[in-house]
Amino acid sequence: IGQTNRQMERVLGLGVGPLAAGTVGLLILLKVIQRLRHKQSVQDKVVVITGASSGLGKECARVFHAAGARLILCGRDQKRLQDVVEELRNTTNGKIQTYSPCTVTFDLSSTSLVSSAAEEILKCHGHVDVLINNAGISYRGNILDTHVSVQRDVMETNYFGPVALTHALLPSMVDRRSGHIVVISSVQGKISIPYRSAYSASKHATQAYFDCLRAEVDRFGLQVSVISPGYIRTNLSINAVTGDGSKYGVMDKTTAKGSDPVDVARAVLKAVCHKQKDVVLAGLLPTAAVYLRTLWPALYFRLMASRAVKEQRVKEE
Repeated sequence: IGQTNRQMERVLGLGVGPLAAGTVGLLILLKVIQRLRHKQSVQDKVVVITGASSGLGKECARVFHAAGARLILCGRDQKRLQDVVEELRNTTNGKIQTYSPCTVTFDLSSTSLVSSAAEEILKCHGHVDVLINNAGISYRGNILDTHVSVQRDVMETNYFGPVALTHALLPSMVDRRSGHIVVISSVQGKISIPYRSAYSASKHATQAYFDCLRAEVDRFGLQVSVISPGYIRTNLSINAVTGDGSKYGVMDKTTAKGSDPVDVARAVLKAVCHKQKDVVLAGLLPTAAVYLRTLWPALYFRLMASRAVKEQRVKEE
């Protein structure tokens, strides 16, 4: 091997080490150029955000507003949406032109209202460039004690709502051969953990639907991004429903120690700008669990069963 390296050095007039380093550097440079070439700006783009009155949706509104997007903020509470609008109006970016957002009020879980809401959305600017399906609800409960109506309600908000809104806006994107659909899923859409059945099921369904959508609309030049965060420091767990439909009302320790929603919102903007298809925003252990579920499912199942027993003991104490 040493003789071969020396022969290569004589032929090339330089050492193999510098050559390898140069090759790696060139590959990195090409990767950077490729990313810059495919990067797009949201300046002047029409961006729809559901669940925009609080939590991650509100932070996405701030981040995309600062980037110069024309926002259409959606939610159930008109007053809270208007509060966000007023806050953004008072926020200026000296380098980038910003715009006062529009609002459309509707309940995403009432899928019968989504079509009319989509029409109202399209009236704001005539089209939609980016749809961010963010609105959702969480769940905490034991399957044995959870009524099927609660499972259905969570599915209505987390799955059928985004599907209905996407389906209503999709034809206009196809006609323009332009558009980007984003859905805020969860790492629990890739792996399931105990006492989250309704939530995990809705996110698994979301992942599958938008993966299919990505493949089907690629020929029209449309982009689809699935964002799968871990725990985010919002009121999601406080507003979660339990097995009987009542509010959970507790800030979980895992949620309290979760990611800053500002960081997640910036990651969503990055996913749009770089046309990223599937993004996992979780810590080392959840990310490892995603791979473990695929590579060593038997071990993963044992770990989850052990976790279920441990959580049940904590509740009983």
